[in-house]
Amino acid sequence: MLESAVGDVPRIVPQGLAPVVEAVGVTKRFGSTAALRDVSLRVTAGESHALVGRNGAGKSTLVSILTGLRRPDEGVVKFGGEAAPSIADRDAWRERVACVYQHSTIIRDLSVAENLFINRQPRRRGVIDWPAMRRDARALLDHWRIDVREDARAGDLTVEARQLVEIARALSYGARFIILDEPTAQLDGEEIKRLFRRIDELQRDGVTFLFISHHLQEVYEICQAVTVLRDARHIVSAPVSELPRERLIEAMTGERGGLNVADAAAREPLPADAPLALDVRGLAGHDYHDVSFALKRGEVVGLTGATSSGRTSVGEAIAGLDTPRAGEVRVDGRALRLGDVKAALANGIGCVPKDRHHEGLVLSQSVAENASMTIVRLLGRFGIAPPAKKNAFGRRMIDALGIVAQGPEHVVSGLSGGNQQKVVMARALASDPDVLVLIDPTAGVDVKSKEALLSVVDRVRDEGKAVLVVSSELDDLRTCDRVLVMFRGRVVAEFPAGWQDHELIASVEGVDLHEA
Repeated sequence: MLESAVGDVPRIVPQGLAPVVEAVGVTKRFGSTAALRDVSLRVTAGESHALVGRNGAGKSTLVSILTGLRRPDEGVVKFGGEAAPSIADRDAWRERVACVYQHSTIIRDLSVAENLFINRQPRRRGVIDWPAMRRDARALLDHWRIDVREDARAGDLTVEARQLVEIARALSYGARFIILDEPTAQLDGEEIKRLFRRIDELQRDGVTFLFISHHLQEVYEICQAVTVLRDARHIVSAPVSELPRERLIEAMTGERGGLNVADAAAREPLPADAPLALDVRGLAGHDYHDVSFALKRGEVVGLTGATSSGRTSVGEAIAGLDTPRAGEVRVDGRALRLGDVKAALANGIGCVPKDRHHEGLVLSQSVAENASMTIVRLLGRFGIAPPAKKNAFGRRMIDALGIVAQGPEHVVSGLSGGNQQKVVMARALASDPDVLVLIDPTAGVDVKSKEALLSVVDRVRDEGKAVLVVSSELDDLRTCDRVLVMFRGRVVAEFPAGWQDHELIASVEGVDLHEA
């Protein structure tokens, strides 16, 4: 028997059951590149099975094969002991497996009912039977105990609720094997707990999950088994209870030891007379109020809190991505025109935004074009930079940040998530900013990419620049000389370097550990 826990609820998964899905000896090549080499995976009925590995390890390719989007060059996939359907039989695949992706496939402008039955609406006399569709949607949501209105606009739902609607849609086809791709990436602590409780309830109702996450602690919280891929190969599959965190990271990276991130507690303190680089006074917006703090040159400050705390909006306001309702931001004593990205850049603010796909990158352009986007005017006359200059700059950034790419002309859409994020970092550093604002800089990246991205913080700090790290990731915050905690739109606490995990987390959740 395998035993793990979700919250305080013990979970037993019987062994010896037939696998819901099994991949045996799967190999997939793209030209001369092997995306998977002889990979095997076995997921038992009723379990949550984690699939982990660095970006580029082969996870996405394996998922595309398990969902019938690609055919393996070698090897087989079986569902319940039977060979997978042909690639062309999409209905048969939907009956067996579904994937809830990190980037939602829900259509926001449609209702919940319309999303649940899109392209298969009940019809009467050749037209959509709207009352029947709403009844069917309500019955489906009630059956799986998903508490959303069938007539609600999908775009008005929380991220958590949209994920549950996607799961319900998959279950409505008959699938009982669901792949969850980074399901907690946009959720805060309470939302994650609720999602995990629903996953556990669905497991008890006979649903099996393949859980993909870069948050390794979640693997231990929700999963009973784990499979590690590295360099397109299967490294290990084991019960999570038999694979401690250090061994799991070693399997992912091929190196011993945990995450190698500089801890600010070991640094020499800044001189008392270090000049101010950033001064934020009375900043207020739609989800934050009267936020004030300052950063000195050579200082790294963290800004953390739950997803709904307002921390992201504050970071975006400083970088010009959002327009606050009130307040003032000064850079090196100069008042900044708010809500203006160009003004922020001109005044020495560089930014890694939260959403790299929509705000950080042009996916159809090359590494060089993306990295040099903020400095084109410096590379050529009239805002037109010669390709040779762009490529030379891109090559320097590839070397400086360890971007794994075929060269500066490599199109960004073809890079792994970790390398895409390094390109975003390159763009932020290109203008040689005095203040670097990093919003969730390591979200969705693997262990080694996380180390590389966070090493930039130390390098920039040593150059006398100021860094604001806006994140809920504890590893991101360990690089900070102090951490400010936001709760319900306000800064409520400050922790110097050397803080204890439980104390910081309690503050983020609004809990006072010292209250009598």
